[in-house]
Amino acid sequence: MEGKCRQAPSAKVPPDQLLERIRRIPIVDTLQMEILHFADGCCEARVPRKRAWDGIYESFHGGLLMTVADSIACFAILTRTGADTRLTTTDMNIRFLAPCLTDVTARAHVIKFGRTLCPVAVELFDDAGTLVAVAQVTYMLLGGKKRRAE
Repeated sequence: MEGKCRQAPSAKVPPDQLLERIRRIPIVDTLQMEILHFADGCCEARVPRKRAWDGIYESFHGGLLMTVADSIACFAILTRTGADTRLTTTDMNIRFLAPCLTDVTARAHVIKFGRTLCPVAVELFDDAGTLVAVAQVTYMLLGGKKRRAE
């Protein structure tokens, strides 16, 4: 997936607009998520591992890895729709392949940009480059732009 996204055209939305929007999302701050790369339909980010977030087996908690996958999938879609597009997760699945004992890097790319539904593939890697999980997240475009507070 890395090559596919690295070779993709630039995001259709200016990266500074995307970053401004993403930085306002509370979970991004909580997880200290760092956006590494945007391209058309793609996003790559990194989240540090905190021992306070470990699961029962002293590794990056699986629920948090799902949160990372869900978030990065959304950002990949926003590279096509615009930073203020309203959308929501309809479903997701994740397959854990190995424990994540380090920071995690997530790479997402839009599988199909539909009128209403957008499935996104996400791969999560540890610092050694080991694929620790794969996910598919489907988002529904809700139409219109987010309402701004008056």
